[in-house]
Amino acid sequence: MNKLFLVFGILISSLFSHAAKADKPPVIYLNQGWTPEQRAHFYWGSQGSALLSYDIYLALQLPGSNEFFNSPANTDRVGLLMADPDLKNNPDNLPIGITKTVVPAGQFAGTYIGLTCAACHTSEVQYQGKKIRIDGGVAKYFDIETWMAVLADSLNTTLKDQTRFQNMLQNIQKTKTVDAADLKRRLELDAAQVNMKLKYGFNSPFPPGPGRMDALGSIHNEVVGIQTGILANTFPLSAPVKPPFLWNAPQSAWVQWSGVADNPLKRNYGETLGVFARYDLTSADPVHGLFDSTTDVKGLIALENLLKQLAPPQWPEATLGKLDQRKVNQGKRLFEENCVECHASFPYRWSTPREDGKRMIENSLVPVKIIGTDGEQFKTNSFDPKPTLQTGKFASMFEGKSMVSFGVMSSVLQNKIILKSLDQAGPFTDAQMQEMNGYVSFKRDGSDKTPENSYKAAPRDGVWATGPFLHNASVPTIYDLLTPADQRAKTFYVTREFDPIKLGLNTEVGTSADYLFDTTLIGNSNSGHSFEKGFMKTDKPGVIGRELSPKERYAIIEYLKSIPNVAGRVTPYGGPVKPVIAIQDKTWFNYKHPYNGLIKTTDVRSY
Repeated sequence: MNKLFLVFGILISSLFSHAAKADKPPVIYLNQGWTPEQRAHFYWGSQGSALLSYDIYLALQLPGSNEFFNSPANTDRVGLLMADPDLKNNPDNLPIGITKTVVPAGQFAGTYIGLTCAACHTSEVQYQGKKIRIDGGVAKYFDIETWMAVLADSLNTTLKDQTRFQNMLQNIQKTKTVDAADLKRRLELDAAQVNMKLKYGFNSPFPPGPGRMDALGSIHNEVVGIQTGILANTFPLSAPVKPPFLWNAPQSAWVQWSGVADNPLKRNYGETLGVFARYDLTSADPVHGLFDSTTDVKGLIALENLLKQLAPPQWPEATLGKLDQRKVNQGKRLFEENCVECHASFPYRWSTPREDGKRMIENSLVPVKIIGTDGEQFKTNSFDPKPTLQTGKFASMFEGKSMVSFGVMSSVLQNKIILKSLDQAGPFTDAQMQEMNGYVSFKRDGSDKTPENSYKAAPRDGVWATGPFLHNASVPTIYDLLTPADQRAKTFYVTREFDPIKLGLNTEVGTSADYLFDTTLIGNSNSGHSFEKGFMKTDKPGVIGRELSPKERYAIIEYLKSIPNVAGRVTPYGGPVKPVIAIQDKTWFNYKHPYNGLIKTTDVRSY
């Protein structure tokens, strides 16, 4: 039995406690460059995710209760967010990021619910009864594994209990005609699919808790294991991360925590394959449906274009307190002395031109052996270059090899699916193809070269709203992140209350009803990114700067609150008129440490 079910009772009790205490203050929206209509499209615009039948989802009730799964109360328990009623864009009052997908024809024809980007990339800052919406942020409350566990339990209970099934049938028949036998058939298929994904796709050794998931691992399990039918290719998830924030993502040369994606089409398409597009890797050949997918290419393009217009959130002084300009200025100097080598701020550093002269924000890519943060991600099968996966019936695509690496297998299969989707959704002009691929060539053979064993250090504008910190959310506040690593708490409660002083989670209000984050568990280490005495003389991994006094830490925090210093400032896609060129900037980390062919310069040595 999946371990999630064993802890389900404890988790849901904790989540019920949150719901009972929640009030409903009006949501405060910041100027992030979007109109209300653009925001609504991000919240509910489909990307082709098709987890289960739409009518079943709306009529599904929780086990042992008459409460609907889609109720606002249950939504809050699992950490999804709600928006104001919107009959035009969201007539069925779905949570943010849960969307309706209509597939008009083909083997997957039907109407489904699925996830879209907003489920994991919309957040709120809650402070003293006030709620500040952060679009494109870090969904720090959403517990996707518990959501899946509750969903599976609700579906299984309805299948086993004839009374509950009849309740579902009657509820659906209030708005449409449905045949009982067809409903039962679809319910069985939906339940089987959700159970399979929970058992093999989200097989974690312990619940990762709210705001975290092993996204790359679950995509791995889904694509090369569940969908191929080769379940031996799945593995337990051991590298949970928090969702990264999305402002400036389309403008960036590399995305993902590990900096492995430079092509937005492949990055976004791969995300849909994990959550939860339907696609065919079992049919005999493409004529009979092989590589068919529900992923909506044009929907992905529309969502990516929205993100190009998203600005980082400005600190709301009226709600969270006025900035101390003296401390801001002091913190800016300290940031430039201690942080700017890796972390930029507006107007950022920019790449050499890509196709059509477009430049991208050039983020630092810092090897894990230098930054010293949790490296479990790079120990998983997803990053193993050795042939660890069975190819099964696909061996002919891999020169007859019975075993290949995940990088090879996933790239080839994903490219086949993408190319079929492009053919069906097109035709697209050369200019459209260039833009959707981020002005990098689409490698049809899956041979894209990416950095190895490195974490991306993104710009810090808007970072005040994105705690907890590090890629695995193991450090609750910026203050803790600026301390020596061995002085950080080994455990802390993940609360929903914001700390505007230390900048991050307010762990002081945590109780046993909250999720207890344990940094001693696999994938949870809070090591590295450490500021310590004797920095200039040590070769200790993870020590990146001198020890900072508490006063200096708070000054840097004040500076981080102050950026961006302009509300609604959207970074120009393709680069500004007069960019700072990264490879010409001697303060940049990757100027000093060219990595894996990323930096095209010959006048500096690689480490």
